[in-house]
Amino acid sequence: MTEDTIHVVMLPWSAFGHLIPFFKLSIALAKAGVHVSYISTPKNIQRLPKIPSSLSHLIDFVEIPLPSLNEDLLPEGAEATMDIPFDKIQYLEQAYDKLKNPVKQLVSNWLPNWIICDYNPHWIVDIAQEFHINLIYYSVVSAATLAFLGPPSNMNGRFSPDSLTLPPKWMTFPSSVAYNRTEAVAFSKYVHQNNASEVSGIERLVKVIDAAKSIICCSCYEIEGEYLNLYKKLVGKPVIPIGLLPVEMPQRGLLDGLGSVTGLRTAIFQWLDKQATKSVVFVGFGSECKLSKEQVFEIAYGLEDSKLSFLWGLRKTNWAYNDEDFLPIGFSERSCDRGLVCMGWIPKQEILAHSSIGGSLFHSGWGSTIEALQFENKLVVLPFNVDQPLNARLLVDKGLAIEVKRNEDGTFTRYEIAKSLRQAMVLEEGKELRTKTREAVGIVGNLKLHQDHYIAAFVQFLKDGIRKAI
Repeated sequence: MTEDTIHVVMLPWSAFGHLIPFFKLSIALAKAGVHVSYISTPKNIQRLPKIPSSLSHLIDFVEIPLPSLNEDLLPEGAEATMDIPFDKIQYLEQAYDKLKNPVKQLVSNWLPNWIICDYNPHWIVDIAQEFHINLIYYSVVSAATLAFLGPPSNMNGRFSPDSLTLPPKWMTFPSSVAYNRTEAVAFSKYVHQNNASEVSGIERLVKVIDAAKSIICCSCYEIEGEYLNLYKKLVGKPVIPIGLLPVEMPQRGLLDGLGSVTGLRTAIFQWLDKQATKSVVFVGFGSECKLSKEQVFEIAYGLEDSKLSFLWGLRKTNWAYNDEDFLPIGFSERSCDRGLVCMGWIPKQEILAHSSIGGSLFHSGWGSTIEALQFENKLVVLPFNVDQPLNARLLVDKGLAIEVKRNEDGTFTRYEIAKSLRQAMVLEEGKELRTKTREAVGIVGNLKLHQDHYIAAFVQFLKDGIRKAI
């Protein structure tokens, strides 16, 4: 590393919806000549994608063992939220906070130019201040979500259910970005609950934002311009969109880091190769969304009633004794001529990039939204928690998604699943959605725009910040 090379430390929270965006940013920065030290725990780093050999001299994976807790609280080997049920996440936070001292030692040895951190490690603020290192908060959610949450000064007392069911007063432009009543009650409970770490998520977020020299987010003006401009006014500090970090076209057979079963991979692509162009719906709710038996069965019946071809990546859960228990009796036999259900890990990016995939039924997580839009997937969204409902409303406002209607109690039906899928994929009512999706590909999938414009501008910000500090 030469003396004029920028050195950035990456410190993500231990959830793959955070680890992956930090990894993608690391790749983009390395392409621009920035040296990145990416800190996480051993098991998490082992599950990340491989660093391209052309960039390996600029990205260092730095493993710090996760401090152990009583196994009744946090099972051995659990290093990410996907490894544990929701009620155990508080103990993962407790263990994660114990990384403070080893991270401090690394920072004192390196004295990097910048630290880019997640909302969770609130303790990095004290470390950055002690060693006079500029801190950047990297938000992995949409700019619309940030604008909805508002400035840090408003956060601690704002999130009552009643305050969450309408766009906030500072959104002066037309917007549907808000929670419904059921979602609002769940989100309010989530942000206000006491936990074992004794520091709430909102307290962590507020401390990091207040201390950060700037805020970066995976967004662009072409998609979220009004929300980016608003959030900049609300926080009174630089808010820098780093682009959408689209992936280069995945090459079939390259591992994405989470492992591979050769036979399954072969079967998936042999099946996809036989399907008509843009005819298949990809169904997947990720590693964090743990569906109940009732939810899985309604999705299954909805897929069956839609009469569309589908590929479903279904995660194993603790309510099924074996693979047969995951699906309604007879479902596999009735749908085998037009559907494929894959249990466990699948090569998602390669699947989305396949020419036969034309739509996605998913939870509207921001990273998954970008991946699906990049490959011209029509979006049918079924949000569950945290930022997903806000993303869903944003996408519907932009004409880029159809949201599955839910009942007042938050449940959904097979009828609405089938109806939404058919509207997005084949019915006349979905024609405008399909047109807007094609138009969005020119923005979301524009690698040159996101790397040569947005990342280049961010790297210039990093350089300018170093010069001012000298």
